[in-house]
Amino acid sequence: MVRVRALNMQVDNGNSPAVTGAKVEINDKTFPEIDIAYNFTRNVSAELVLTYPQKHDVSLQGTNIGTIKHLPPALLLQYQLLPGEKFNPYIGAGINYTRFMSAKLPAGITTDKSSVGFAVQLGADIEIAKNVYLNLDYKRVNIETDIKVAGAKLTTLKVDPNLISVGIGWRF
Repeated sequence: MVRVRALNMQVDNGNSPAVTGAKVEINDKTFPEIDIAYNFTRNVSAELVLTYPQKHDVSLQGTNIGTIKHLPPALLLQYQLLPGEKFNPYIGAGINYTRFMSAKLPAGITTDKSSVGFAVQLGADIEIAKNVYLNLDYKRVNIETDIKVAGAKLTTLKVDPNLISVGIGWRF
């Protein structure tokens, strides 16, 4: 199955500051996403979630200090609850690898280059025509990076987004 979705990324913006009161945040965003799913058995499939690098505004204590781009592919193992039915809910779990790149922050402020975390998923495919499906999907992904000033850790930005998407899927 191949799905194309509109995805709304609602960022948690949790922080664990090494410096008291250092609140770093990035903005929520809506963007396109594509995934490719392959069924190993009637009920079990793997889904690879792909998008293009996402650019976010970065703020410190509510003041914009720059931008950062990240590429967040995820690989999930799914269990289809009602395969072959017109309404097929599924649950999934897997891993996310996020690559942070193109940080445009003030001199001396840096981030980690990558993050690896868990991803969980709940969704449904609803058949609207032969081999064409409306897809509703929710994911929670663990993404975090350390924010450093002159090499010293200022805070850990826990992006940890809720990803809510709707799209169309085609089964081959």
